[in-house]
Amino acid sequence: MLSVGGAVRSGVLQLPVRLSGVGVPSGIRMLSGLVLPSGIRTLSGLGRLAGVRRLSGGAGAAGWYSSLSDSAPVHLCEHFLVNVHQVSGLPWWLSIIVATLSVRTLITLPLATYQMVIIAKVEALQAEISELAKRLRYEVSFRAKEKGWTEKQSRFQFKKNLRQIVSQLYIRDNCHPFKASLLVWVQLPLWISLSLALRNLSLDRSVLQADLAAGGALWFPDLTSPDPTWILPICLGLTNLLIIEVFSLQRVNPSRFQKVVTNSIRAFSVLMIPIAATVPSSMALYWFTSSLVGFSHNLVLRSPAIHKFLKLQTVRSESPYRDLLSAFISKYCK
Repeated sequence: MLSVGGAVRSGVLQLPVRLSGVGVPSGIRMLSGLVLPSGIRTLSGLGRLAGVRRLSGGAGAAGWYSSLSDSAPVHLCEHFLVNVHQVSGLPWWLSIIVATLSVRTLITLPLATYQMVIIAKVEALQAEISELAKRLRYEVSFRAKEKGWTEKQSRFQFKKNLRQIVSQLYIRDNCHPFKASLLVWVQLPLWISLSLALRNLSLDRSVLQADLAAGGALWFPDLTSPDPTWILPICLGLTNLLIIEVFSLQRVNPSRFQKVVTNSIRAFSVLMIPIAATVPSSMALYWFTSSLVGFSHNLVLRSPAIHKFLKLQTVRSESPYRDLLSAFISKYCK
C-alpha cells in the first residue's frame, strides 16, 4: 500500500479488532425452552396435537411452496403459536397479537438496535475517510508524476488503496456495513415462517382449525377465512405506507436510485392490500400487527434517550418527533 496507508496503519488503524459478535436474543431460545403440554409433537419426536402436521421429509411435496410450508422452521412456528395460545389461555386473535409482539420485541428489536449502532459508526467514519482520501489523492498524484502513471493507472491505484484503508477502518471500529443487513436476514425468514404457520393452522382440517374459526373478534370472527370488510388489509397497507413515508422524510436530496427503490416499496405496499384480502384473517392480523409493532419500535429508537444510552457518535436532533411531524406536515399538508 502507499505510504498514507502505512501511516494509517501505524497511527490510526493498528488497534485491536473488536470482534464482539452479536449475542443471540433470549427470544430465540424461548421456542425450544417452552414446556409443551402433552399431545403436542415436537420436532424431536414427542406426541402430536391435531392440527400441527408432521414433517413429511419432502415426500409427495408438490413444488417448492409445499416443501416450504412443510419445512422445519414453519412447523417450529406452528408449535410456538399453539403454545402461546394454550399457555396464555387467550382467544386466538389475542394470542396472535401477543406472539407477534413477543417475536418483534425479543428478536427483531435487538437486531434493529444493533443495525442502528452499526450505521451510526459508519456515518461517524465518513469525515475520517474523506480526510484520508484527500491525503491519498495527493500522494497518488505525486507518485504518478514520479513513475509516469497514466490517468487510468492513477485512478486504479487510488481506488485500490482507498478500499484497503476503508476496510481497515471498518475492522478497527467493528462496523462493516454488511452487519447492518443482519436484521433483514433474520426478519424476512421469520415473517415468512410465521405467515405459513398461520396458513397451515387455518386451512388444515383439524381441531385447531375449528378453534381458529371461532377465535376471531369484531368484524373478523372467523380467522380461517379472509376479512370480508377489507378493514385489516387496508389498515396493513396504510401502516406500511406510513412507515415508508417516515423513512423517506429522513433523506435529504435522495438519489435517483433511492427514489426508484422508495416508489417500488410503495407499490408493493399497495399490492399487499388485495393479497391480504385473499388470505385467512389470521395472516392479515399477523401482518398488520407486525407492521404496527415495527413502526412503534422505529419511533422508540428515534428517542434521544435511546441514542444517549447507546452512545451513538453521530449528531442527532433533540426533538426528533417534532421534526418528523413538521416535515410530514410540510410535505403533505401544504
